[in-house]
Amino acid sequence: MLLGQVAGKVWATKKSPALTGQALLTVAVDGALLVCADCVGAGEGERVLVATGGAARVAAGAHIPIDAAIVGIIDGP
Repeated sequence: MLLGQVAGKVWATKKSPALTGQALLTVAVDGALLVCADCVGAGEGERVLVATGGAARVAAGAHIPIDAAIVGIIDGP
Protein backbone atom coordinates (compact mmCIF):
# COMPACT_ATOMS: atom_id res chain seq x y z
CA MET A 1 0.00 0.00 0.00
CA LEU A 2 1.18 3.50 -0.83
CA LEU A 3 0.15 6.93 0.43
CA GLY A 4 -0.19 9.65 -2.23
CA GLN A 5 -2.04 12.75 -3.35
CA VAL A 6 -4.33 12.97 -6.39
CA ALA A 7 -2.71 15.22 -8.99
CA GLY A 8 -5.37 15.14 -11.71
CA LYS A 9 -7.51 13.20 -14.17
CA VAL A 10 -6.39 11.08 -17.12
CA TRP A 11 -8.22 11.63 -20.41
CA ALA A 12 -7.92 8.98 -23.12
CA THR A 13 -9.44 8.99 -26.59
CA LYS A 14 -8.72 5.27 -26.99
CA LYS A 15 -8.40 2.65 -24.29
CA SER A 16 -9.06 -1.02 -23.65
CA PRO A 17 -12.77 -1.91 -23.75
CA ALA A 18 -12.32 -3.41 -20.26
CA LEU A 19 -11.61 0.12 -18.95
CA THR A 20 -14.87 1.62 -20.26
CA GLY A 21 -16.52 3.62 -17.48
CA GLN A 22 -13.47 3.36 -15.22
CA ALA A 23 -12.14 6.69 -13.90
CA LEU A 24 -8.35 7.01 -14.08
CA LEU A 25 -6.45 9.52 -11.93
CA THR A 26 -2.80 10.48 -11.58
CA VAL A 27 -1.45 10.18 -8.05
CA ALA A 28 1.82 11.67 -6.79
CA VAL A 29 3.67 9.05 -4.71
CA ASP A 30 7.21 9.69 -3.44
CA GLY A 31 7.98 12.13 -6.26
CA ALA A 32 6.60 9.90 -9.04
CA LEU A 33 3.21 9.93 -10.77
CA LEU A 34 1.11 6.77 -10.94
CA VAL A 35 -1.97 6.26 -13.11
CA CYS A 36 -4.56 4.64 -10.85
CA ALA A 37 -8.09 3.32 -11.24
CA ASP A 38 -10.37 5.25 -8.87
CA CYS A 39 -12.47 2.81 -6.80
CA VAL A 40 -13.68 5.31 -4.19
CA GLY A 41 -14.54 8.59 -5.95
CA ALA A 42 -11.44 10.57 -4.96
CA GLY A 43 -11.00 14.17 -6.07
CA GLU A 44 -8.05 16.30 -7.07
CA GLY A 45 -5.82 17.28 -4.13
CA GLU A 46 -7.08 14.54 -1.78
CA ARG A 47 -4.66 12.27 0.04
CA VAL A 48 -5.35 8.66 -0.89
CA LEU A 49 -4.31 5.08 -0.19
CA VAL A 50 -3.15 3.18 -3.29
CA ALA A 51 -3.03 -0.59 -3.71
CA THR A 52 -0.76 -2.08 -6.37
CA GLY A 53 -0.40 -5.42 -8.14
CA GLY A 54 -2.85 -8.19 -7.34
CA ALA A 55 -4.51 -6.15 -4.57
CA ALA A 56 -5.40 -3.46 -7.14
CA ARG A 57 -7.05 -6.03 -9.42
CA VAL A 58 -9.07 -7.40 -6.49
CA ALA A 59 -10.23 -3.86 -5.55
CA ALA A 60 -11.21 -2.83 -9.09
CA GLY A 61 -12.51 -6.18 -10.29
CA ALA A 62 -10.63 -9.12 -11.76
CA HIS A 63 -11.66 -8.26 -15.34
CA ILE A 64 -10.08 -4.76 -15.26
CA PRO A 65 -6.44 -4.68 -16.50
CA ILE A 66 -4.81 -2.34 -13.95
CA ASP A 67 -1.77 -2.37 -11.68
CA ALA A 68 -2.67 0.48 -9.28
CA ALA A 69 -6.00 1.40 -7.66
CA ILE A 70 -7.14 4.06 -5.21
CA VAL A 71 -8.78 2.13 -2.38
CA GLY A 72 -9.19 4.78 0.32
CA ILE A 73 -9.36 8.53 1.01
CA ILE A 74 -7.39 9.84 4.00
CA ASP A 75 -9.63 12.18 6.05
CA GLY A 76 -7.33 13.11 8.94
CA PRO A 77 -4.07 15.07 9.14
